Amino acid sequence: MLRPTCRTERALIICISDILSTDQIDRLVRMMDQQTFIDGRETAGWAATGVKENQQVAGDSADYSAMQAMVTEALAANRFFATAAMPRAMRPILFSRYLPGMSYGLHVDNALMGDAPQTRIDLAFTLFLSDPAGYEGGELAIDEPAGTRTFKLPAGAAILYPANTLHQVNTVISGRRDVAVGWIQCLVREPDKRRILFELENLRATMFAEMGKTAAFDTLSRNTSDLWRMWAET
Repeated sequence: MLRPTCRTERALIICISDILSTDQIDRLVRMMDQQTFIDGRETAGWAATGVKENQQVAGDSADYSAMQAMVTEALAANRFFATAAMPRAMRPILFSRYLPGMSYGLHVDNALMGDAPQTRIDLAFTLFLSDPAGYEGGELAIDEPAGTRTFKLPAGAAILYPANTLHQVNTVISGRRDVAVGWIQCLVREPDKRRILFELENLRATMFAEMGKTAAFDTLSRNTSDLWRMWAET
């Protein structure tokens, strides 16, 4: 059965625990410590350069490809992430570091990223690499119609949220905040259709765990598959 660790109905914001193991986190952070860092503004869109202050692992760093592969493989192996994200394409993962005084002000992610053919960006994710007790501040704050929600997840957990939301990283007061961030083009373009499929897939998993393969499960599976055929862009 698939279960998120946190979720809000105001926007489909999903938290997923244990994407990375403790050993994987330790290895990734050790590798990160040995890389070359650049000013994070170098990868910001033109409208966000004035509000972004962090460090990022340079794309030509020795272990950057290995770090990307470690995170990409962990995400692909996580069944819940695959169900929630519905990835069709993913942009290269960035590794960001926030030291005291650093933040990323209110912004919205670019709708299109990369060179031609560009990738439409539907979802963004942040994978936390630092123990939340090891730094003060640095919450991911996401604006919603009912107000702003903040997230500061355990190391190894990820938050998946719509890329068109206004969001920011609050100022780090002390300690160090390391994260991996990425952007996804989904198999299903429209958010409401993604929500329906996400809920149906979770219902299928719950039904199978509780009752096994029944006639009701088969009927639900057939109708869920039909919706995938109608809505998926491959």
